[in-house]
Amino acid sequence: MTITRDTLLGAIDRIAAAMERDFDLLNSADAALGDGDLGVTMTRGMRAIVAMKDDLPEDIGMALLGCAQAFTKSSGSSYGTLMATGLMSAAKELRGQQEIESESIPGLIAGARDKMQERGKAELGGKTVLDSLDYVARTTDKADDKASAAAEAVDRALEDFRDKPATVGRARIFGEKSIGLDDPGMLAMQSVVRAAVDK
Repeated sequence: MTITRDTLLGAIDRIAAAMERDFDLLNSADAALGDGDLGVTMTRGMRAIVAMKDDLPEDIGMALLGCAQAFTKSSGSSYGTLMATGLMSAAKELRGQQEIESESIPGLIAGARDKMQERGKAELGGKTVLDSLDYVARTTDKADDKASAAAEAVDRALEDFRDKPATVGRARIFGEKSIGLDDPGMLAMQSVVRAAVDK
């Protein structure tokens, strides 16, 4: 599978629609463990990207940079900053390229995970979006069907961490109360990934 600007534009539309659909779900999940505005953050961010997507260049790296900048301008939230950081990591790697081969996807996701981890000063295993990205990077690396593997990985990450306490970020202040609850950032990434790969 080869990813081009047209592939990216299709994914943007699907992710934007998913954020509108999951607006209340993400806000509710975030209200249980955070500020209650994650749905707002993700919806605003995707609306901003949709508003400028027709102007995105053929250069995939520069297109992703444009998406990161649009998302950042729409929200000053910590999750929005992390999303933009991940996009900028991939943008840097892909600058000058008009196509992405599927074989490079695991490395791009791992790179985004590492930059987001560095920015957020968080550790893997803390029940955050980093764990979702880690599952996706490791699972797709071994899979032939990377789209299906990515969708399965975000689902499995949520399941594996649901009954663990959050130990990183704002959710950590809830301690044992976070057990049995889905991390809102992991939920958002599940929606993003499944929409991106059209699952």
